[in-house]
Amino acid sequence: MQVTDIGSREEGKIWHRKLASAKHGVLATVIRSATARQSKTVRFLQVAFDNTGESFLAGDHHGNIYVFDISRNRFKLVQKTSQACTTLAFNLRRTTEFLVALADYSIKCFDKDTRQLVSWMRGHEGAVSSLSVHSSGTFAISTSSDTAQLWNLDTFQRERKLNVRQSVSIQKVFFLPRSNTILSCFSDDSIFAWECDTLVCKYQLPVPQEGPRIHYRTYAVTLDGKTLAAAGRSNLLHLWCLDSQQLLRVIQMPLKVKTVRHLDFLLDSFGGGSNQTLGVLSQDGFMRFLNIQTCKQLFEIGSYEDAITSATFCPKGHHIVAVMDSGALKIYDVRSLSPEISKPLLKLVTKNNISEGSSLKVKVHTGAGQHHVKTSGRRNQTKGPLTLAVSAMDDKENDLPNGLNKKRLQGLLRAFGEYPAKYRMFIWRSLLHLPENHAAFSSLTDKGLHSAFLCLQERYPIKSHKLQRGLQRVLSALAHWAAVFGETDYLPLLAFPFVKLFQNNPLICFEVVATVIVNWCQHWFEYFPNPPLNVLNLAENVLAHHDKELLQHFVNCGVTSQMYAWPLLETLFSEVLMREEWLKLFDNVFSNHPSFLLMAVVAYVTCCRTPLLLCTDKKDFEYFFHHRNSLDIGAMLKETYLLMDSTPADNHPSSVLSDFEPLTHGQYPIFNKYPPFIVEYQSQEREKIRQQEVEYLRERQEVQVLHAEAVRQQAEFEAWYKQQELLLQGEEQRRRILQEEENKLAQQRSRLAAMKRELKVKELNVIDATKRRLLKHQQDHRRIQLQRLDDEIQRKMALRDQETAVAVHDIEVRQMELDAQRQLFEQQLAREQERVSQEVRAELETRRRRAEMEGSAFQNPPQTDADLTQSNKRMLEESLAEVGQMKVDADWQAEMIRHLNGAEEGHEKQKEQLANLGKQTRAKEEEIVRLMQEVEGKQWDDVVAKRAELVEKRQTATAVNAHRTSLIFQETEEQHYNKLQKSLEDPQTHQKNNRFRSPCSSRGLFHTTTNHQSVSDDSSYFSLDRGRGELDCKERELMQEIRELRKKITARARATDFTFALNQLHTLTDHTITTWTGLM
Repeated sequence: MQVTDIGSREEGKIWHRKLASAKHGVLATVIRSATARQSKTVRFLQVAFDNTGESFLAGDHHGNIYVFDISRNRFKLVQKTSQACTTLAFNLRRTTEFLVALADYSIKCFDKDTRQLVSWMRGHEGAVSSLSVHSSGTFAISTSSDTAQLWNLDTFQRERKLNVRQSVSIQKVFFLPRSNTILSCFSDDSIFAWECDTLVCKYQLPVPQEGPRIHYRTYAVTLDGKTLAAAGRSNLLHLWCLDSQQLLRVIQMPLKVKTVRHLDFLLDSFGGGSNQTLGVLSQDGFMRFLNIQTCKQLFEIGSYEDAITSATFCPKGHHIVAVMDSGALKIYDVRSLSPEISKPLLKLVTKNNISEGSSLKVKVHTGAGQHHVKTSGRRNQTKGPLTLAVSAMDDKENDLPNGLNKKRLQGLLRAFGEYPAKYRMFIWRSLLHLPENHAAFSSLTDKGLHSAFLCLQERYPIKSHKLQRGLQRVLSALAHWAAVFGETDYLPLLAFPFVKLFQNNPLICFEVVATVIVNWCQHWFEYFPNPPLNVLNLAENVLAHHDKELLQHFVNCGVTSQMYAWPLLETLFSEVLMREEWLKLFDNVFSNHPSFLLMAVVAYVTCCRTPLLLCTDKKDFEYFFHHRNSLDIGAMLKETYLLMDSTPADNHPSSVLSDFEPLTHGQYPIFNKYPPFIVEYQSQEREKIRQQEVEYLRERQEVQVLHAEAVRQQAEFEAWYKQQELLLQGEEQRRRILQEEENKLAQQRSRLAAMKRELKVKELNVIDATKRRLLKHQQDHRRIQLQRLDDEIQRKMALRDQETAVAVHDIEVRQMELDAQRQLFEQQLAREQERVSQEVRAELETRRRRAEMEGSAFQNPPQTDADLTQSNKRMLEESLAEVGQMKVDADWQAEMIRHLNGAEEGHEKQKEQLANLGKQTRAKEEEIVRLMQEVEGKQWDDVVAKRAELVEKRQTATAVNAHRTSLIFQETEEQHYNKLQKSLEDPQTHQKNNRFRSPCSSRGLFHTTTNHQSVSDDSSYFSLDRGRGELDCKERELMQEIRELRKKITARARATDFTFALNQLHTLTDHTITTWTGLM
């Protein structure tokens, strides 16, 4: 047993020397040691075979996926997933792609050739336990404990999803082989069958009620999809018939089996898909193989030292790959385990009295006794009416290996024209008595490729590299077996159809070709290297006997047997027949005498006589016998059998050709039926030529070395000289480049300076434009503001005009009211004056009378007259004072008008200055307003000064009058003087107070002067003072309004014409003067 440690290698050989017979059936054991420590092994977890059965995938615990090719003895690392895989699938429609379920619950599809990620499928919430691919390779089912999902492998999209209750988990969901049915198995032992396209439930298998519950955990289905095996936590196996949905039988395993971990059917080469061998992996690590019909254990694999944890079977039934408890892989050869596996199942059939309604009863013998197996009512039907009868008295010479009989096979062949396709290879191996000498063949293949076939692909290019290598291997083995085959040019043509047919089994291919050469190519090499003229003459004699006309036509056209018979023989009809036709032909060739092949050549020629008689050119004949033609293979075979039966013995090739002789067991026979001196001479000549060629090549190589050395030295000298020239040229070029760069730099500097100037000019222009734009914007803004102010001034002027008009109207109304009040007051004053005059006259009269009475009493009448004269004189003086006061008021008014005229002249001068300067700034306007206010203040100060001076004059006059009064009344009596003085001083004091209130309240004061007042006079005097108070208040309000109007007009005069403002001022002044005049 060979142990292969792949380690960190990414590719290499599985085994370095394939053993002829594997011990315990183990071809090789594959382990992978960790790079850090060789004692630690990385465990392999999952294995999956492809459809061909020659390659399988293996995934380890580190996430590395390897592909192992058993036929090519190679392994290769195809992917690194960095996480452990839970299951694999390698039987997709695109053969280079595979599916891998990872520990993160995702499924990825990779390409093993490009190592690229094709798709990434997600959707499971638990670990994916199995992947099942449809037989078409377009759909896949992934199963976890909680759900199963159906995927489309063309679009990698999820088609359907199967969910289950939490109490019931999914065990496995998979496709039935060669069917469109999905089988779903659950933890409660229920099994449902679904239609793949519509997902309609087709049927449900009944849960067994009798006996102990098995708790199904693993399932297996035969290749024909008719039988289901289920097992679990028991040593019982249930076999179900899926057609009838019935339990066929219950198989009890040995008592040492407690739990079944895995089940799988092993393909039988002749079972037709109804697999009979079932592999059962139990908890003890042994995998037992038993026949489900006989219930006999055939063999077992595994050991207590290294138990099996899982196993995967090859789809062809040739190999088993087991994952061991140690983490290693063991590759088993099934044929080495039990040769009975590759043989057809033979049953002993006893024929009872057959009548209508009777049936065959099959008795299966087991080690414990005989058990009758009930048939299910289905009978195997053959394709024809012929039924083979088993007889124990057949001739021994017709007995073949594996229990076949040549006579019966020939009868079957005569009836159907060919053997069944699935049994053809087995029948051929039996007919040819192949010894299967593994050791001898290995010794031939270990010699490597023969020198004659190293360049085979140049002469015979084949698209398939596998076929090319297989053809080279078989031809090399033949050349190593017999030297003549290394010199035979047509050997590749002869061996190619067998290599293509047995490309997966080079041993069988080699032995079939060798048997054909030994038996059907007899006497072919006697005239080597020329065609076998003796054999061709045999065929020509048969043709002459059966179709002289055609032979004469060949003679007339110059066509010999080397042109019409040899092309068919050297290619074994592979150029002129299709695959199925060729297989039918060699079914008959291998079942008859070796002379049948020559008869087939003659039959092919005679069956095609019509087109051949029409051909006259040799090129047409050559083309005809090297290309496929429309030929009925059945008619040709009938013609061949007719020739075999009707040809006389003296012309029959069987009289020359020996009977069939198989290859010997152990070692292959010696093949020396060829001219050895020619072959040896050719070999010697070839060896001589080879030696000469080697010598020539050696000398040529030496000459080439010398020439190369001379060329190298010459090249070095030339390179040195060229290098020097290049250095000089480079130096000159660099100087020139430096000069050009300096010129360019100067130009760039000048351009840069010009650009700077342009940029500066542009910047200045931009700044200038920006300034102009800003100034224009400011001007526009100022113009807009001025326009807005003008509009506002116009609006305010219009509003002020309206307010002025209203105010003037109100003033006029007030003036009218004041006039009416003044008239009323004048009337009241006149009435009061009349009343007072009357009272004064009455008082005077009374006093006069009293004075007269007193005068008469005191004798002093002249003095009384003098007093009266003095009183009248005082009244006249007061009248003169009042006239003087009115004159002073008139002078004050004249002075006011003069001041106003002066102010008007000043305003005219300012207007001229504003016209010359073109509207000075607002500060100057404010200064002008301030100056105007100062002038106005000065004028008002003058008025106040005048009024104060007038008041002083009045006080002086009052003092003079008082002094005069004291002098006048000095001569009178002291008591009368005091009374009279008191009556005169009270009105004078009241006049002084009222005159200080307003300059316009001096009129009519002297009419109120009385010497005595009574209680009745107090009310009249109070009403007069109240009227004067009201006039003073109105006068003050009017002056305040005049001031406000002047301020408003002054503000409006800043942006408008001063002429209009002055006119308004004059108007208001005139109106004010008029008002004062009216009030006075």
